Amino acid sequence: MTDRSTRLDPAAGTGSTPTADAVRAARDSRVIWLLLAASFVVILNETIMGVAIPHLQSDLDITVQAAQWLTTAFMLTMAVVIPITGFLLQRFHTRPVFIAAMSLFSAGTLIAAVAPGYEVLLGARVVQATGTAIMMPLLMTTLMTLVAPKDRGRIMGRVSTVISVAPAIGPTISGLILSYLSWRWMFWIVLPIAVTMLLIGIRRVENVTEPRVVPIDVFSVVLSAFGFGGIVFGLSQIGGAAESGGEAGGNATTMWISLAVGAVGLAAFILRQVRLQRSDRALLDLRTFRSRNFSISIGLMAIMMLTLFGTIILLPIYMQSVIGFDALLAGLLLLPGGLVMGLAAPTVGRLFDRYGPTVLLVPGSVIVSAVLWFLALFATETTPAWVVLAAHVTLSLGLAFMFTPLFTAALASVEPKLYSHGSAIVGTVQQVAGAAGTALFVTVMAAQTAALQAPAVTDAAAAAGGVRAAFLVGAVLSLFAIVGSALVRRPADMPAGVVGH
Repeated sequence: MTDRSTRLDPAAGTGSTPTADAVRAARDSRVIWLLLAASFVVILNETIMGVAIPHLQSDLDITVQAAQWLTTAFMLTMAVVIPITGFLLQRFHTRPVFIAAMSLFSAGTLIAAVAPGYEVLLGARVVQATGTAIMMPLLMTTLMTLVAPKDRGRIMGRVSTVISVAPAIGPTISGLILSYLSWRWMFWIVLPIAVTMLLIGIRRVENVTEPRVVPIDVFSVVLSAFGFGGIVFGLSQIGGAAESGGEAGGNATTMWISLAVGAVGLAAFILRQVRLQRSDRALLDLRTFRSRNFSISIGLMAIMMLTLFGTIILLPIYMQSVIGFDALLAGLLLLPGGLVMGLAAPTVGRLFDRYGPTVLLVPGSVIVSAVLWFLALFATETTPAWVVLAAHVTLSLGLAFMFTPLFTAALASVEPKLYSHGSAIVGTVQQVAGAAGTALFVTVMAAQTAALQAPAVTDAAAAAGGVRAAFLVGAVLSLFAIVGSALVRRPADMPAGVVGH
């Protein structure tokens, strides 16, 4: 890897002229901005399909379970591909990896837009997801390689904007499109943006990392696919079955087999990586977890991603099934929270550079927990819309206080040679936690709703009880986040009290 201190910190004394430093800094900044913009576009597609399910059922003549697979397949592909990116980012230069990722995403988007039927659309989503899976670890690894320690919080704030806002506003954007146009326009609108990013990247993205020849262990790839893929698929089966009517029993065999295969595959994958990393041949090097800071941050990140994706899936259901909003209004009410997360992230990053993680993580975790407890106790069929809006905006602010410090503290706590592996682990945890959040919240909601249904209880009241039960589970989990937030420390190579420029 290239020495970060000679990249964006001329004061370190590289022996080069100020002009050369300025040119190098401008190049690195351009690469980061391009990766940020491209990552936002590709991640937006992860949650864009949920609102379109009724339209897809009617237009393609498919069941709700088949339509749900368009999201499930996307998450499943991400979970399988992301662990492999640790190898890809070590083996290849920045530019060809970027071109490959955006080419795959653009091709998948085009195929989806013109898909004549369900099978082709499903395949297109897999191609899209493959490009998306490569992009995020590429962004993280490049950022950690180029940005000086004193500036990481500020720049990572922009990454938090991409990671948290893009999936949060996906349902809103798709709701707006579907109110006036067909589902194909979700892809036609994204396609020219993706192609533009690809063309700009071909011209502007330069190689900013030093690849090295590393072997790929094919058996690890297979174990990774069975392990992470099995777990994500099993979790998605729980949530998908419950959301489609609580008939989880019909899918119980598939669910348990998938989870069992995933657990065995993951255990075998971990054991093989531990053996291979002794000779630096691991597909996903787990020595990153030797850092206590990295391990705690990853655990907290899992809880926060579980909360984010669980809320993204649960609030629209609550607003439509309980309060009686249409899909467009429900989506619009979620938009301010997504914007708050995005607007707050850069400021949070600068505060992290100056004060470290504790002063952000502890208040952030308390805010998230307080909102979840409020929803668990007071979300009813008569709750005013402005209360739901205020709760979501406040929750989004709390999550904004969490994501930037966690991403920065986690990756800055590992050795530079392990940045690509740390980035791949962060991406993998996001996918698994997202699937778990969706499955957990929806399943608890469906089970409690079914338990409350009775002749004297309205459907809205039963659904409200289910929603409160799901948020109660999230509220209990959030208590562990409060404890963990106090344990994250400022990375050793990040100077205290310095604000980057």
